[in-house]
Amino acid sequence: QVQLVESGGGLVQPGGSLRLSCAASGSIFSIATMNWYRQAPGKQRELVAAITSGGNTNYADSVKGRFTISRDNAKNTVYLQMDGLKPEDTAVYFCNAQRVNYPRFDYWGQGTQVTVSS
Repeated sequence: QVQLVESGGGLVQPGGSLRLSCAASGSIFSIATMNWYRQAPGKQRELVAAITSGGNTNYADSVKGRFTISRDNAKNTVYLQMDGLKPEDTAVYFCNAQRVNYPRFDYWGQGTQVTVSS
């Protein structure tokens, strides 16, 4: 069974920075596309950033230039560096490990709260 454990959330002032981490157990990490999603109260979950097994990245327009996703396959960990945080970035952030080709899988972490407020 694969487990994803997020950490690094918290309260930060506007303009500040946080780094989220997601550690994966099991042997799937190196072949997974790793995604960070977020869900704000009353809103749908949205994809924030993604990184493929080959290291290609993709970002939501709302975070381009402020957030950076990276992965360390030796540590089975994906990171989300968040700079220039805004109040609208406040949400629960979820880590997701996904693969659409065989062997298919889709695993989620429990989420970590990020609150941007003065």
